Amino acid sequence: MLLVEDNDDLAETIIDRLRSEGHSIDRESNGDQANSLLRHAQFDIVLLDINLPGRSGYEVLRSMRARDDQTPVIILTARSQIDDRVSGLDAGADDYMVKPVDFRELSARCRVLARRKAGNASNVFTAGDLVFDRGAKRATVRGQDAELRAREIQLLEILIGNLGRMLTKEEVADKLYSFDEAPSLNAVEQIVARLRKKLEGTPLVVKTARGLGYMAYVAEE
Repeated sequence: MLLVEDNDDLAETIIDRLRSEGHSIDRESNGDQANSLLRHAQFDIVLLDINLPGRSGYEVLRSMRARDDQTPVIILTARSQIDDRVSGLDAGADDYMVKPVDFRELSARCRVLARRKAGNASNVFTAGDLVFDRGAKRATVRGQDAELRAREIQLLEILIGNLGRMLTKEEVADKLYSFDEAPSLNAVEQIVARLRKKLEGTPLVVKTARGLGYMAYVAEE
């Protein structure tokens, strides 16, 4: 995720909350810098304030949509008037929340957009005897807790959201880690190996294509 918010205290609180739920999140505090970053970096969701230094959140959003960037955007703002909400939605926002936000609701709305992007209507993904609940951040295999670590849960969400699509190691690393964590590709390989072992015997296959990356798919039973 990318959070674009110039209030340091609020930004820190949001980041701490979302990271505690296993999300990788980066932050920009300036509209111009956010706009520049979004031109060359891909995110799954953008949380966007409106009143920003540099350029407004509306301008950042319009710029995204003008170049056909369809990344889901949730506007977070203190502006509560109906006209402001209409302006944000008409500019291309997918959702709109008025500060102060309830963090449980923010997390739920992020899950909705993630499901929508992946083409899923439910928080629960099922493939044979594998059941993964995005809301609870818990996977079971044959009714038993798969005991996934935080990074493994993140990886499972990424793979489920991109079934049938080849993801490079760099793409996976970008989605797993924020910019300031600077992971090695070897760390990504280790997480994939651990997850694959814990999913053994389920129809969800994580295929490694040497020199290309990873692709997950559900094998026919």
